[in-house]
Amino acid sequence: MPVIDVKATGNNIKNIIKSKGFKISDVQARCGFNTPQAIFKWMRGDAVPTIDNLIILADMFDVPIDKIIIVTRI
Repeated sequence: MPVIDVKATGNNIKNIIKSKGFKISDVQARCGFNTPQAIFKWMRGDAVPTIDNLIILADMFDVPIDKIIIVTRI
């Protein structure tokens, strides 16, 4: 059964932010967050972005959503 690998997804988000030249504050502003805490939770693998935020990230990073989320099988 496919499941989201939360840790790998967080690491992937961190790598995409860096490789695309964005700062955490850029992502924070684009997602409309008052603080960057949610983004840090994503990057640590403590949480995954909501569908709405995945759409924002995919647009911001110019990648499809399936290039952000890492899926594994259990």
